[in-house]
Amino acid sequence: MLRQIPLFSGLDEAELHTLFEHSFVRAYPKNTIIIHEGDESSSLYVIVSGKVKVFLRDGGRDGKEVILNFQEAGEYFGELALLDHVQRSASVITMEPSQFIVITRADFMRCISMHPEIALRVMRDMIARLRELTDKVEILALMDVYGRLARTLMRLAREEDGKRIISRAPSRKDLANMVGSSRETVTRILKDLEKGGYIEITGRTIVIPGDLPPAW
Repeated sequence: MLRQIPLFSGLDEAELHTLFEHSFVRAYPKNTIIIHEGDESSSLYVIVSGKVKVFLRDGGRDGKEVILNFQEAGEYFGELALLDHVQRSASVITMEPSQFIVITRADFMRCISMHPEIALRVMRDMIARLRELTDKVEILALMDVYGRLARTLMRLAREEDGKRIISRAPSRKDLANMVGSSRETVTRILKDLEKGGYIEITGRTIVIPGDLPPAW
């Protein structure tokens, strides 16, 4: 399993085998919270299959949620608490049945001491995530709801055959939580974009054939 994870691509067969022997595999159904914000645990979770949502939730009665990102097979989470011994900074929930390789802090640190390039990969990933969060703060602070949604759609999309495609798109509620709006407003904007031919929606797939309009 570890052989297909980019983070560990520099390890040989014997080293992968040793690391896997000291880790354990966990499988969880959809809508299972793997990590709670504020937890004291310090293990690294590598996603073998499935998809998770990383989020913050207001402890108040309304339970308002802010989505930080989504992660899929080959990605990992839990590295912050692993490295700085501080409580978990966000919660993580499965979006579909998912399987993980769980590596303890002691075993991960042992691996890093033997392969410093792994630490460099973690640093690069953390910098990329920080840039993404900075971009999100800018979007929330400076753009209207339509601008935030349009920017988010473009960020989630991947280039395929000259089109931008979001496969397994977030739910309307999750999109609303990502852009700081209501589900009703997000649904209305998406319907207008679809009616205008700017996007095509089929099930959970959103296709963006060209540029989105500058304003709604």
